[in-house]
Amino acid sequence: MEQRQQGLLEKEPLQEVDEDMVSEVDLNNTITPEEKEEMYNELTKLEEEITTLKQVLASKEKRHSELKQRLGITPLSEWRQNLSKGWNDVQTSTAYKKTSESLSTAGQKTSAAFSNLGTAISRKFGDMRNSPSFKSFEEKVESTVSNIKSKVGSSGSGGSFEEVLSSAAQASAQDTPTNTLTDNSEHNC
Repeated sequence: MEQRQQGLLEKEPLQEVDEDMVSEVDLNNTITPEEKEEMYNELTKLEEEITTLKQVLASKEKRHSELKQRLGITPLSEWRQNLSKGWNDVQTSTAYKKTSESLSTAGQKTSAAFSNLGTAISRKFGDMRNSPSFKSFEEKVESTVSNIKSKVGSSGSGGSFEEVLSSAAQASAQDTPTNTLTDNSEHNC
């Protein structure tokens, strides 16, 4: 044989001689014939026991199914029962109780906060209405309304603010040029 460079990765492929050496290695040489026979016997027994257990399990599953059918237990009723039991387990769990208590407390605190906020807003509106700025604004609005009433030429009926605005809108609509053109075109025909 040629001398080869020994290293972690050989660059040459395996030769037939190498393959023959690998196939000659017998890993079963460490087991005596008596041990081998004993192992085969144990393997046979285990296979027989497995077969027997499978048959017993199949028989028990069949009986289980028959009993459920006679009792009227359906997969749907089992599912409902499992769901009900699961929900009951959740409700009785410590985590659920703590979460429920926390949410209840948070709800109460939120309700109190909104109540306080509403009270504060009402107070602020009251303060704002009594402020000099708001009173000045209110006076300006009242003066504008009375000016509009006087310009519209109310016949003394007074009327509500909406009526005054409506009549002012109608008066301004009559003064628009489009209405004048429409009226003139009707007269020319």
